[in-house]
Amino acid sequence: MRASAVGALCGLLFLSLLAQPRAVTGTLNPDPPQVLFKSLFVAVQTAAIFQDGKTFADAVPRSAPSQILARFSAARPDSDVKLRAFVEANFWLPSPASSVASPPQQESLLAHIDGLWPQLTRNTPDAPPYASLLPLPEPYVVPGGRFREVYYWDSYFTMLGLAESGRHDLVLDMVGDFAYLIDTYGHVPNGTRTYYLSRSQPPFFFAMVGLLAGEDSATALAQYLPQLKREYAFWMQGADAVRAGGAQRRVVAMPDGALLNRYWDDRDTPRDESYREDTELARASKRPATQVFRDIRAATESGWDFSSRWLADAHAPTTIATTTIVPIDLNSLLFGLETAIQAGCQRQGDQACDQEFARRAAARHAAIDRYLWDASAGAYLDYRWPQQKRIPRLSAAMLYPLFVGLASQSQAAAVADTAGHNLLERGGLVTTSVVSGEQWDAPNGWAPLQWVAIFGLRRYRERALAAAIACRWMVTVEEVYRHSGKLVEKYDVISTERAGGGGEYPLQDGFGWTNGVMRKLLVLYPEFAAGAPPGGCPATLRQ
Repeated sequence: MRASAVGALCGLLFLSLLAQPRAVTGTLNPDPPQVLFKSLFVAVQTAAIFQDGKTFADAVPRSAPSQILARFSAARPDSDVKLRAFVEANFWLPSPASSVASPPQQESLLAHIDGLWPQLTRNTPDAPPYASLLPLPEPYVVPGGRFREVYYWDSYFTMLGLAESGRHDLVLDMVGDFAYLIDTYGHVPNGTRTYYLSRSQPPFFFAMVGLLAGEDSATALAQYLPQLKREYAFWMQGADAVRAGGAQRRVVAMPDGALLNRYWDDRDTPRDESYREDTELARASKRPATQVFRDIRAATESGWDFSSRWLADAHAPTTIATTTIVPIDLNSLLFGLETAIQAGCQRQGDQACDQEFARRAAARHAAIDRYLWDASAGAYLDYRWPQQKRIPRLSAAMLYPLFVGLASQSQAAAVADTAGHNLLERGGLVTTSVVSGEQWDAPNGWAPLQWVAIFGLRRYRERALAAAIACRWMVTVEEVYRHSGKLVEKYDVISTERAGGGGEYPLQDGFGWTNGVMRKLLVLYPEFAAGAPPGGCPATLRQ
């Protein structure tokens, strides 16, 4: 017992030292629009004078906030028309990150994707004063549509395609941009807007770095070791203060004291980009508004905004309870980050760091097996930590342990069977089996989840199911492209109307991660480039 306690104490001291180079505090972060523009911001977003709340959050002020607020106080616009006129006189409004459709009969999908990268590339080493945009030193690729800035987890899947298109320059630039964000803010924000700084997204930076060096990923991991450690310290802040059965920020101490993680946001106010929607949901929930706002924001950190995964009642958005959930995808990625740091330390010959992160990865692995693995379901499940119960809902997140190499061979086989029988649809892998109206539920499928599944299944030699998912997804994307000349954000993988729906905003095209995953799959599975083979997509029987 004494040796164990000493080891745990040393580990916490080690973690606190990692956090020293860049403490994460609110004072380091520029204020978001709702803080800068106060009553004006509330008036504009509450009146919904723009169809999309993100429009005003992204607007560029023509003068200092104090001057604009003084004009607003003097003008007192008393109608929506006058309010919009005031905004247009005092702000430059943004345009969508558009992409040009291609006539499918004239341009192959592969050529279309390669031609999209320049359309979606931005270079913003400077940002206008008081704008919500955060500058980045190097060029980057945006998703498209309303998403005019770079996004964290989107970018890994975009970079897969950039590499296959021969755009290694952009891959290197974007890794440099994410390293800059970590050095500047102590973490990678959800996206490069001031209103995203209070949260991150699924931590794929280690996987991005792994794209730089091919088979010798340890060399690249060693090069970016300071940023990898700093990001890890961000996710583990509060670990030194948490006690068994409790939580601090993104860290949860399980009943036996093992440390796992949850999604979180450092603010508990309505989101700038969805102020009205969040306020209305909190009011309808009849729960403390700050808790509802925190849970909404935590769900956006997950990237699955929104999904039945985060709801106590799968069909009632008012029951959102994200911060009570220990999710399998986040903890798998943090295992991947721990093993990546270990590999980088090993390459540098830092034995103490190598051993420390080997211990951390092993401890997380054991805790995931203990709390998130359900042998009877043949799946990894999310866990509601206040009730100490796994949540008996299947989702494509169950494949993340395969993606990072966390599962045993028998666990991987069980997950393959479960996913194949419960989540594989005619158009690819469905996100969950719940039809809720939320976009991260049935009937939608998403490019990043197809790739996580395909990569993970191939890693464990579950090649038949991987090929079946790839074929069905590629046929779906190709079919929508033939009808529209575009690639879109999400797809309906169940019905014949294949473009996805649901969620807070209309379907977006562009689209970064769809382009990236499809470009990668066209290289891995050229036999499906023109659609399903004559006999149809491969059977899903395990081989």
